[in-house]
Amino acid sequence: MSKNLLEIKDLKVSIEDKQIINGISLKVKPGEIHAIMGPNGSGKSTTAATLAGHPDYEVNSGSVELNSQQLLELSPDERSQSGLFLAFQYPVEVPGVRVQNFLKLAYQARFANRPEKLFKKAIDFRNHLKSLAKELDINPEFLNRGLNEGFSGGEKKQLEILQMAVLEPEFAILDETDSGLDIDAIKKVSAGVQKIIEKYNTGVLVITHYKRILEYLKPDYVHVMVKGKIVKSGSEELVDQLEASGYKDLIEE
Repeated sequence: MSKNLLEIKDLKVSIEDKQIINGISLKVKPGEIHAIMGPNGSGKSTTAATLAGHPDYEVNSGSVELNSQQLLELSPDERSQSGLFLAFQYPVEVPGVRVQNFLKLAYQARFANRPEKLFKKAIDFRNHLKSLAKELDINPEFLNRGLNEGFSGGEKKQLEILQMAVLEPEFAILDETDSGLDIDAIKKVSAGVQKIIEKYNTGVLVITHYKRILEYLKPDYVHVMVKGKIVKSGSEELVDQLEASGYKDLIEE
């Protein structure tokens, strides 16, 4: 097994007896940004959900290794403890649960097996949280509000980036994080992701339909998924090709 690597090998996944993922293989190293693009229904979000451990998706064959561990054998919380993070396309609103309390519990769960990382005093964690919010240019008033309660789409995505920073993931999956965001929010979210990559050497898998977020994140590799398979991979220039010609030729191959 390879260390310091998220490696997907010939993964095949189904839901309700319908196979959605038809054998994808991918390697993401620390600090790298990989983008997955493709038409609707190609299996991009299914891949993200499977990696995170969604119970509705059945793995038929293949493997996923995360830092020498067999990821698919782990529960969702164990995957998080091992350093995997998923940013949802539609973050859930939880009224009555304060953001800072939620993030404290998430942090404690993430580092439950590393007591040296845990803060001894609640105020120390709060100060750490405020410091991260300032670093990511996120309004500190968010910390005292209910989790995503009354937040705009852009504010919800900013909060997910703050959560990402708090959990210090080794590998992160951003599932259509740019969905519904205006250009200013995309810039802010992208800048936050870049800071986290620089700070923690996080490997990132970005799932998106659009070029705009990739103009700021600057992926090292771009992969095109069609009908549950990666049919083409390339550099950032591949995004411009897709923008110009779409997926028609790749779908018909």
